[in-house]
Amino acid sequence: MSRDCTLHLKSLESAQGGDLPLPAVRRALAPLLAAGDLPFGASDTTAGSETELQVAVAGSRQQVDLPLTIEQSRYFANLVKRAASGDAPERQIERLRAFLDEGQTQVWENSWVRFGRQRLSAAARQVLQQDLLADKRRPDSPLRCDHQRFSYTTASGEAGVRLPVSYLVKLALADVAGVQPQLPATLRQTVAQLQQFFLNDNTSPETLSFYVVPLTVAAGQGQALARETARRFVLTQLLVLYANDRFGLTEQGQQALIYNAPHPPQRQKQLNELIPDSFYRELFMSPCLSGWDCGEDKHAYMHLCHQVLSRSQLNGVAKLREAGIITRNLVVLPNLSNTSLANNGVHVSLGSRRLTAERALGGGGSYPAALEKLCGDLAIKIQEHFLPLFVGTYSAAPYRLGFEDFHPERALGFLAHELDFTHLRMLWRRWRKKAQLKLLGQRLTPFGPDWLDGALSRLPGLQGDFVPDFRLIDYPVSFLSSAESPALDGYLGNQQRLLADLDAMGVFDARMSLYQLMKLRSYQQQGFCGFEGRYYSLFPSFGADMAAAVSLQQLISALAFQYMASGLGQHRTIPDTPQCESERRQIFFGRALGLPTFYVRRDSRNRFLLRILRRTAGVRVSRRYPGYWRVPQQQYALAALEVLEQDGAALIEQLGCGQLLTDLRQRLLRPAEASAVGRLSRAILADAGVRQPLQLPAAEFNRLAERYYRDQLRLEQLWEGLADLRPAVASLATEGSAAERVWLRQQLGGREDLTTAFDDLVQRLRQQRLRGADLLALINLVLLCLQQDRRRAGLTGEGEGDHDATTPVYRAL
Repeated sequence: MSRDCTLHLKSLESAQGGDLPLPAVRRALAPLLAAGDLPFGASDTTAGSETELQVAVAGSRQQVDLPLTIEQSRYFANLVKRAASGDAPERQIERLRAFLDEGQTQVWENSWVRFGRQRLSAAARQVLQQDLLADKRRPDSPLRCDHQRFSYTTASGEAGVRLPVSYLVKLALADVAGVQPQLPATLRQTVAQLQQFFLNDNTSPETLSFYVVPLTVAAGQGQALARETARRFVLTQLLVLYANDRFGLTEQGQQALIYNAPHPPQRQKQLNELIPDSFYRELFMSPCLSGWDCGEDKHAYMHLCHQVLSRSQLNGVAKLREAGIITRNLVVLPNLSNTSLANNGVHVSLGSRRLTAERALGGGGSYPAALEKLCGDLAIKIQEHFLPLFVGTYSAAPYRLGFEDFHPERALGFLAHELDFTHLRMLWRRWRKKAQLKLLGQRLTPFGPDWLDGALSRLPGLQGDFVPDFRLIDYPVSFLSSAESPALDGYLGNQQRLLADLDAMGVFDARMSLYQLMKLRSYQQQGFCGFEGRYYSLFPSFGADMAAAVSLQQLISALAFQYMASGLGQHRTIPDTPQCESERRQIFFGRALGLPTFYVRRDSRNRFLLRILRRTAGVRVSRRYPGYWRVPQQQYALAALEVLEQDGAALIEQLGCGQLLTDLRQRLLRPAEASAVGRLSRAILADAGVRQPLQLPAAEFNRLAERYYRDQLRLEQLWEGLADLRPAVASLATEGSAAERVWLRQQLGGREDLTTAFDDLVQRLRQQRLRGADLLALINLVLLCLQQDRRRAGLTGEGEGDHDATTPVYRAL
């Protein structure tokens, strides 16, 4: 930063009152800091994660449920009749038939599966029958009104079941116990308890942490949660393999797959353009069989979410016109059916033992609800300034947009509801400048007709753009506050007031939970005090990426409370206006798009942002926008890292985060080699014979990305999780009950060396020869390891301990 810029920022801070303490907050926090350890410090933090996964079923259109359901639907039959009578264009039915015939890879994302009911054990059938009740709390409850949807008649005339893969995993876990009458009672209890952590409320399946994970220095801070997540992924993979084998899916030409992938599948987007929104919901909104007492109510809620987000994106077109981004009447209207709910990410919740203990006291102890809200909102505002450090470095969602995708009403997604008009215009101009949209020196944007835009996209210079994390653009991660109802001003009920405003504006629905980058986890609602980070997309590795991200999230959470305790963090220094929110969040969204610069008002009232800008190199007065600083994204990230290192020096030492920040600096300085987006992109392009994403057409790059996630990355993460389990398997020889050890040796054919037996089973898995009893043996080893993990976390086989009370921490509605 130039000397003039530095002097201006210093004088601006002084003019706004300087960094004065906030006595009321400091006095309130004093009892909590008496022990000399901040909330979210080394011995105070617990964690859990919610992972959204992608599923697919491989097989021909004659065997797989999705194409069969489409072809046998009333919608398809009516469309054929209308086309035959001339009431519908022939092209409409031809395009749908072409979609069904296409299937080059024979992979149908988010399809359900079908198999004979007799394949289920008695225990699994009982679980299914229980989950089909309208109200699972009542044994005399009638069945759900849609229960017939989950049955069909096989070709041989037998009763069959059809289920989403997200529920298939839970049913497979129940079946594992059902086919083993000699299963130890404690392990049977564990299997029954783990079933609740496999949810199917959204298009994609979700899994929740099996236990509350303590983040300690001895356990490697974030490594502890990454380890739990990896083991949960391993069990999920093995249960899908078990279902393919045990339920006869493979025999019937179906192969269920489950993996990490951040974007809605390309073919699902293609199908969404061909069918109405009601039929899309029928095909892709999961029925919520698992995780809720009244599944039909949750299913209706997910329908509401889809309708609201579809309407919200359509309403965004009007905002783009008001902002001056759309300047003509020719626009490409967004589809009335939106696919954003099919985006997949990871939510990480951190809790503070000390804050939770205080809130649990009568009257809230020294941390009552009003103070929890006041400090929680301020902590979120502080942390948002550091969130650009996470984007692309630890998680990413690389994506290619072609020239034909650069209609603002499509490309900008939900940003019209997340940024104010000034920052939205700046971001759109800078994005168009970054993208390859020039022909003969003139920057073009698509004209509208598909045939024309498609033809132009094949011309040199009109390749479009590569985006490091498009999931954060394609999904409404954080709605902007209204002028009358700030979401983070520290007052109780503020978010309900904002929801009412957004509902009135047609942006959102007051019955839904407010979408935010970080959410306060309040004691009254979740049973603990903490925060949920919702800005993670895809982690290439559990140990290398997720672990580091969770450790950094813990560090910035503790640092936020340090700022409040010292008086450097105050609500008045981060004003609660839409413009101030947009000013700091534009940095986050710009980094997701890979933009090199952003702009900040020279008279910005956000003094916390100014603290970071004072350390940012390369800041200069903007020539294009009078009254603004022009700030380089890369230098801002390095300056934020410097602030962390200087202001959080004591915390870094306490948490053992020195190496973490050294690694983060390398990810920032060498993104192509060290960052998540660089490594993912390199792996996606490995078999394409090119080195840069823009060297491939957009559709080809995105297709290769989906194949990489489904095949190579799925296996890499499976092997990583199994390698992490190996030491835990060895410890089973001395841990657990004598009955469990005797039973385990019987399962392994009398072999005493558990590590050798485990290695042999893993080798068979690598060779795709693991089936039947061997597959069951490996699942049992994993379950025993998870049981030991839960015991160490204070959970017993009978479900005692504090976990049941804090389970809602992971549920982001």
